[in-house]
Amino acid sequence: MTQEYKNGRSNEYATRSDFCRIYVEQTNSLYLLSLLLTADPQKAEQCFLSGFDDSVSNNSVFKERAHLWARRSITLNAIRLLCPRPNDENESNEAKPSRLIGKAPGKVPAEVQAYPNFARIVGLNAFERFIFIMSILEEYSDQECSLLLDCFRRNVINARTAAIRHLASVVTATETLPERDVSDLAGVNYANR
Repeated sequence: MTQEYKNGRSNEYATRSDFCRIYVEQTNSLYLLSLLLTADPQKAEQCFLSGFDDSVSNNSVFKERAHLWARRSITLNAIRLLCPRPNDENESNEAKPSRLIGKAPGKVPAEVQAYPNFARIVGLNAFERFIFIMSILEEYSDQECSLLLDCFRRNVINARTAAIRHLASVVTATETLPERDVSDLAGVNYANR
């Protein structure tokens, strides 16, 4: 039984089966989001599963927004798990080997192995990686990022700028690419969200 608002939107809530369908249909995309945020296959799996649990237990999400809620649940779980903070002195963007690089092919999804720029994103420090993914790839506003990460908007802007500069410097130092959108630099097709 669906009621329609005046603007034609449904007010029907997503069910457990709706979220199960979303997670089945978008497994690769959702797991890739987890993996990019955490930069660790075990933590990515934990975020993915926690995001699924949070999604199916939430009964107040409109059906038309359920796929966005699934992605948001994963992001929130990654934030809780890693607690990325601005100016973390223990991390830098120096050329550090990723824990994903050199792992057995079974540990990293085939979709990720096909993207040479994946290691560049994973090589960012945790805060810059979160800001890059959330603000550029997931299109969160600066205000949303600052609220979710419990930091100032200026931290968000500075981290995004630093991440883009770092990614651009790595690209220009290693290869010449034709003009591309920043999301192409990420090597991820987010159009199928």
